[in-house]
Amino acid sequence: MTGKVKPPILIMIAAFLTVIAIGAVLRVTSSPDEKSFQEYIGFFKEVTDLVKASYVEPIDDKKLMESAINGMLAALDPHNAYMPPEPFEEMQVQISGSFAGLGIEITMKDGKLTVISPIEDTPAYHAGIKSGDHIGMIDKAFTRHMNLNEAVKRMRGPKGTKVTLTILREGVAKPLVFHIIRDIIRIKSIKYRTMDKGYGYIRIAQFQEKTGEEFENALKGLHRENGGMLRGLVLDLRNNPGGLVETAIEVAGRFVGGGVKDGLIVTLKGRDPSSSKELYASIGEKEPKYPLVVMINGGSASASEIVAGALQDYKRAVIVGTQSFGKGSVQSVIPMANGAGLKLTTARYFTPKGRSIQVKGITPDIIVDSTELGKPAKTDEFDFREADLDGHILSDDGRESKKGKKSTLSKIPGKEENAGDYQLSRALDLLRGLDILDRLK
Repeated sequence: MTGKVKPPILIMIAAFLTVIAIGAVLRVTSSPDEKSFQEYIGFFKEVTDLVKASYVEPIDDKKLMESAINGMLAALDPHNAYMPPEPFEEMQVQISGSFAGLGIEITMKDGKLTVISPIEDTPAYHAGIKSGDHIGMIDKAFTRHMNLNEAVKRMRGPKGTKVTLTILREGVAKPLVFHIIRDIIRIKSIKYRTMDKGYGYIRIAQFQEKTGEEFENALKGLHRENGGMLRGLVLDLRNNPGGLVETAIEVAGRFVGGGVKDGLIVTLKGRDPSSSKELYASIGEKEPKYPLVVMINGGSASASEIVAGALQDYKRAVIVGTQSFGKGSVQSVIPMANGAGLKLTTARYFTPKGRSIQVKGITPDIIVDSTELGKPAKTDEFDFREADLDGHILSDDGRESKKGKKSTLSKIPGKEENAGDYQLSRALDLLRGLDILDRLK
């Protein structure tokens, strides 16, 4: 008898929930005022009470509420997140430049946990994790319905412990399994060297608290190495996922402006027009007007797009590479009373000329794809952008972006240390040409 009674009960419960849902929609849509929001709250309480009373297993209140919060934030756009105290603390540590883990920037694409880029000189980087890889499993846990916070938590851990990642890679038939040993990730945000006499190279891996200071030191080092006669610079922002806006402004501000109107670096525009904020270069030492080439690709996002966009608008640099990621939204990190943090999208970025970065990204002045010595140009390894993310917000004009055309050049010129990096070799050649033209004026 018991087996015959259960189906009607389940049907009645389902019907009851449907009636509640329909009733709530009718009530809300008919009265879009403050009262309707309270009705939503009442509906939410009804649902949670039903779940707590009728779900097949006991439910932890904290888990239920945090899941509801995460669902609400994820429905807005993919960059919002509720961070419990431990992940929030880890995020703050990461910004400072040191944390324990594998060294991978991740996001969600089509419901899949996807690698934006491995951080240079980290266990993930040396293991061979690549931009665009889908992480199918972390140890024995499938990631299909795993949120970003949980994924990060599973990949973090004490130094010396092992984590196994099962990777699904485009063009590879079978899953790839990587056994990676966790380590302390000390992110070196700046690397620099002299490529050829008079021509410098600076790579910024991520914009951290000390990036502005490190960038200044790198410039001084290059001037010193070249007898105070730096004739040109390549600024490499490829696979730079962004970071702190303040340090991005410090970097761009070394080449433009001086605290006046011609020094505008980026404008932040929120829902309320009166809350718009213009951020300017600071008054201080500026670099000489030598030729400058900035390199970007599909892994260049957020703060790196701010730098590239500003230097492009002022015609202070030639932008080389492939279309940037297009993350032109601002996330404010709000500390909460329980030690947790809320990362919430509050504005969009606009370049000095008013171009929206969101979805559109930065289009290089010269499209140069990555390739290998003696081989035809291949598709950019990082082949997805902000526009491909589930639930992304649109640009200010409501339009989507179009990916730029690829270069088909294949011959690699340049010195031996640049062999294998076609984009860098092309950037150096361009730098030499600009320098020659500049001296002929």
